Amino acid sequence: MKRRQFIRAAAGSAVFATGFVVTGCSTKKEYDLLISGGTVYDGLGGEGIKADVAVLGDKIVKIAPAIRKTKAQVVIEADGMAVAPGFIDPHTHTDVQLLVNPKAESKIRQGVTTEIGGNCGGSYFPISDQSFEEISDNLRKEFELELTWRDMDGFIKRLAESGSALNYGTLLGQGSLREAVMGPYDRPPTAEELEHMKQLVREHMKAGVVGLSSGLEYTPGSFATTEELIELCREVSAAGGVYATHMRDEGDKLLEAIDEAVTIARQTGVSLEIAHFKAAYPQNWPKIDAMLSAVEQAKKEGIAVQADRYPYHAWSTGLNSYFPMWSREGTTEDFIKRLKDKSLQPKLKQYVNERETKIGSWEKVIICSVLLDKNKHLEGTNVQQAATEAKKPCYDFMRDLLIEEEGHVSMVTFGMSEDNLKRVLAHPLVTVGSDGNSVAPYGVLGKDKPHPRFYGTFPRVLGKFAREEKIFPLATAIKKMTSLSAAKFGLTGRGSIAAGNFADLVVFNPDTVIDKATFENPHQYPEGIPYVIVNGQVVISGGEHTGALPGRILLKTGNV
Repeated sequence: MKRRQFIRAAAGSAVFATGFVVTGCSTKKEYDLLISGGTVYDGLGGEGIKADVAVLGDKIVKIAPAIRKTKAQVVIEADGMAVAPGFIDPHTHTDVQLLVNPKAESKIRQGVTTEIGGNCGGSYFPISDQSFEEISDNLRKEFELELTWRDMDGFIKRLAESGSALNYGTLLGQGSLREAVMGPYDRPPTAEELEHMKQLVREHMKAGVVGLSSGLEYTPGSFATTEELIELCREVSAAGGVYATHMRDEGDKLLEAIDEAVTIARQTGVSLEIAHFKAAYPQNWPKIDAMLSAVEQAKKEGIAVQADRYPYHAWSTGLNSYFPMWSREGTTEDFIKRLKDKSLQPKLKQYVNERETKIGSWEKVIICSVLLDKNKHLEGTNVQQAATEAKKPCYDFMRDLLIEEEGHVSMVTFGMSEDNLKRVLAHPLVTVGSDGNSVAPYGVLGKDKPHPRFYGTFPRVLGKFAREEKIFPLATAIKKMTSLSAAKFGLTGRGSIAAGNFADLVVFNPDTVIDKATFENPHQYPEGIPYVIVNGQVVISGGEHTGALPGRILLKTGNV
């Protein structure tokens, strides 16, 4: 049973509360914060050791078997707890969400202290004149947010002004880059356009992005050839950045897609990160051995390759991804016009029906977000059920819904193998990445039914896969969440517990930590993570958000 703790306020008055924090008197102390009596995991894969961790300002200054509590202004009693470096989420789609709610609730409560945004080819910069109005309209509808920037500098300044509970680094989205230079169309770049894109990559790398991301299953990034990507990645490599790719195919042409990604890295020397490493659809599950062998062979060749994965066997993306690439070329208006074009219906319907064959049934696809209030009742409903209730064939229902929602429909698909998931997660070249946004159970960010990975990724790995499934030791799980991604993205001074490093720390109960979010009820915080510290400040205390916003913008050129 957890005993009731005694908290002494700085002024000397006493209060009672549950939790672990004890605040000392106002006399100047040697340390600002002391985490006492926990089992410390260094994040490098070492076994946990019983030790105290002392913090001064934003840095860890001492790790020792016993540090006198009287030397610290604030003490966190961590007996029976694990103390780990703050978790790093290398694959997120958090960006404008931090402007809507800087408390970063769904991530910070998982122990995530650093996120890397701008993934899958999409970043909120650069924004062309042609795209500005559509993006601005989308932000108003979805987030009640005004678009006030067009470039990276404006975006970063807006983030810095807003503040954040966690640290944030970003990639430059290749799809966003291509659209800004060439528009959203399927054509090769002219020599001048290619040089313009390369120049923008150089400028963004110099400005501090951690690399370039691609989303080669999404338009317009998908229209780039391998050769075009090689040209861009030469610039990324020269600046020491990462190429993080949502590959061209994760299903029938999975192995060819891996080969393309590796080829780009081989020819440019760029550091390669393969996003959400998976084999989609049952017919491709047997490719697991070949896909793992491919990255192992690349590593043996000296290619700096790594992958990330979330701990679920369902993925989430836009419902429009079940429609052919050619139909999605151009603007949203172009897409909607094609959906309405009677002459295109046989061709569109054939393609969509082929997707159902791969999945097995539209029952495996769940609608998780729409914009219009009239369609909110569909969230959490599978496509087959929703179509039946609408008295429409599934194709007609999906087409009509996308037309009504102007393409803004998100879904979850159950199309992966749980056994494959365990093998991928356990692989030494794979880290943990959520592929999810920072949201909250309240306000604008709590309106939809997102994938539970938004809330549960990191505690699920700790609780289900390390403690219960035992697919790897706890120390290995922590390494996959910390130092591996810190090293990959050049996050100096983060990802491990060592004197001189930034004090990004997580205190969790290894016996109880677990995710609570489900596909039916995703807006649930995890259990067993009572304390999270970012840059030396306590953000989660006794399982509650303190309101502190000590996060920093992490640029390769320095922190903001």
